[in-house]
Amino acid sequence: MTDTVVEEDKDPDIELFVKAGRDGESIGNCPFSQRLFMILWLKGVVFNVTTVDLKRKPADLHNLAPGTHPPFLTFEGNVLTDVNKIEEYLEEMLAPPKYPKLATKNRESNVAGNDIFSRFSAYVKNTRPEKNRSLEKSLNKALAKLDEYLMRPIPDEVQSAQHSGEGASTRKYLDGDELTLADCNLLPKLHVVKVVAKKYRNYDIPSEFKGVWRYLDNAYKREEFTNTCAADVEIELAYQAVAKRLEK
Repeated sequence: MTDTVVEEDKDPDIELFVKAGRDGESIGNCPFSQRLFMILWLKGVVFNVTTVDLKRKPADLHNLAPGTHPPFLTFEGNVLTDVNKIEEYLEEMLAPPKYPKLATKNRESNVAGNDIFSRFSAYVKNTRPEKNRSLEKSLNKALAKLDEYLMRPIPDEVQSAQHSGEGASTRKYLDGDELTLADCNLLPKLHVVKVVAKKYRNYDIPSEFKGVWRYLDNAYKREEFTNTCAADVEIELAYQAVAKRLEK
């Protein structure tokens, strides 16, 4: 990759390619696409978004990133295909004072909820009724761990006198009252869990997980999340063949 030099007074030329929905144009289900979409939106940079129909991938896109499925990104002509590396690159290139820093202050925020999606996948792909209850418990255990983190005050809350250090946290997101890279990673996955588990397992995230629900409710108030998210029906359709029916 060549070094990129961007003029200070103008935004770099950025185009994000994301998975298209069933109509070939709308946003499709892809937590990784939404993760990058959210990051760029939060950075406040001007960028273009192109939805890619995987069934009819245009030849020019195939030539641009051969063998690569969305999401991928072009930054001043450079093609970037690895989501984690793209995140690091955007944080480095779109930096203060012009663009906000999105990295977390608390390392624990980066790993909070990191086992939820794998537990959820095992739960919805299971076909054996006798295993359903234990897999549901496993998912609940992972959600409970996230809930505990969200309900526990983080150092910033106490140090800034927002919190006495006793009682539940009132922060909106993983690392405080602003969305960070950690939220861009977790929220799209958490939303998929909520939508798919309800559709195919009639499962609701337990109401006692007040921290998780506060977190989701705050996310749904942010256009950076709601406007980058696939429609529920797209998410459900994406899991139609994956979410196995429990055999009698």
